[in-house]
Order: sequence, then C-alpha cells, then structure tokens
Amino acid sequence: MTTRTVSSIVSFAHPFRLAGFQASQPAGDYRVDHDEEPIDVMSHTAWRRIASFIHLPAVGMRASVHQMVPIEAAELEAALNKDHQQS
Repeated sequence: MTTRTVSSIVSFAHPFRLAGFQASQPAGDYRVDHDEEPIDVMSHTAWRRIASFIHLPAVGMRASVHQMVPIEAAELEAALNKDHQQS
C-alpha cells in the first residue's frame, strides 16, 4: 500500500508535556510528521492519517541524538491550544 508523510513545524512558547514523555520538553520549534494512507472516496483519492511523530529535541536545539516519538495528533493539538492560551 502506498503511504505518504506530511511534515510541518509546530511552535511552543512554553515548556510542554505529552503523555508518554518522561519529562517536559522545552519551548521551541518541533518537526512533526504525519503518515497517511490513501482511501477512495467517490472516484477520487483522499488521505487518512495513520500515525503521527514528533522529532525531539526541538529544531535548533543542540543535541547529539535526535529521536522520533509517536504521538496522538489530538493530544498534540490540545497541547498547542493550551500553549497559545498561556501567551
């Protein structure tokens, strides 16, 4: 099956924490990848998200090791909304 990855950068103005993270993450810009698979919808193709990942540490932060951590897209959206309300 064909899949595609859609990448974006999300910005946090404050430290944040997502479920499954052992510690809070610093404020900054983070790359997020969403893996999608095609679905047929009335004679055209649409895409359904099947997985989301955030790259740690933040873009531009110094670290010798980067990791890609699976996340729930809805939880990320909630964390971003909470962060924007704090500003």
